[in-house]
Amino acid sequence: MTDRRTATVFMRGGTSNALIFHVDDLPPAGPERDQLFCRAMGSPDPYGRQLDGLGGGISSLSKVLFLSPPSRPDVDFDYTFGQVEIAVQRVDYAANCGNMTSAMGPFAVNEGVFKCADGPVLVRLFNTNTQQVVHAAFDVAEGRAVEMGDLEIPGVAGTGAPIRLDFMARDSCPGGIASPLPSAAVTEMIADPQFGQVTVSIVDASNVVAFARASDLGLSGAEDVAMIEGNSALMAGLERLRQQAAVLAGMATTPAQAVPASPKIALIGPPAAFTALDGRHYRAADVDVSARVLSMGNVHRATPLTAAMCTAAAAGITGTTVAQASAGRATGESGDLRIGTPSGVVKAAAKVRGSGVDWQVPRTSTFRTARRLMTGWVHG
Repeated sequence: MTDRRTATVFMRGGTSNALIFHVDDLPPAGPERDQLFCRAMGSPDPYGRQLDGLGGGISSLSKVLFLSPPSRPDVDFDYTFGQVEIAVQRVDYAANCGNMTSAMGPFAVNEGVFKCADGPVLVRLFNTNTQQVVHAAFDVAEGRAVEMGDLEIPGVAGTGAPIRLDFMARDSCPGGIASPLPSAAVTEMIADPQFGQVTVSIVDASNVVAFARASDLGLSGAEDVAMIEGNSALMAGLERLRQQAAVLAGMATTPAQAVPASPKIALIGPPAAFTALDGRHYRAADVDVSARVLSMGNVHRATPLTAAMCTAAAAGITGTTVAQASAGRATGESGDLRIGTPSGVVKAAAKVRGSGVDWQVPRTSTFRTARRLMTGWVHG
């Protein structure tokens, strides 16, 4: 068997790691490309470690992306995200990764495919998974994206240079901006055999997230990761709620048809004191809302960036579970929502306007850091 060697860059973006490729270096879309991605990550792995690849055994460390030429005149590049499943050989393209989006602009600059002078730059990206334009703003020095800086990201050791991400509203509907309420309701009641009636808000801003009221499940929304993942009945119940939310959002016709990556499910509660994974203590006054987000069957150690921005959008929509938990704090034109996560406080902002069930979210924003870790080839 011939050893295939494919050029790639291994990068950290926010609280995720991924392999990034150029589309011209990949096989055509289909089984051969997906097999390359799975082998590179070390999937499938029944042991859950991805020891035979570069994955890290959890969803935030089992990702791939590739850059391609622009498909529309208002962007510089397209990019596609793939969530590589761990236990089975499958790549899920249903959602985007906000954390790794922060790496795509620097990747384009450092690869020499985005020509720019030193100083502040703006790279306009189009995510093919969600059909969404993203603007990435960062500094360039000596022809390369600046990586050193003083911005601290919860869940990432050390500091880095800030990358501002603005996720623009999708423009694929007749009104120009798609509704952030895919079920056409601010809240939904989902009947579950274990928890009874659970209040959920399904919001689509950057990615689709089902925000379940933690108190309906006997929780606060500020629980330890180990407590949630160690409760198999709770994890199974959250997956049932997630699948039901997919049906309500029109993403699946039956719960069993819900894809693993989207929607995500989040436990939402009012501000609460907690101890982060690094041992740092946070007061209830340090946060506006408590959140624990599940991704691909695991509790995210911080929060998916798209979920953080979706949380900020939901906080600005009157009546959602997030708005209720955050005492109705609306982000409006500016201002960050402080989200309590297992790794600390994550900040995100959203421009929100509307009333009743007629809402628009023209933009969601946040800051991340990114770093190139390795350049080379993957084999297989």
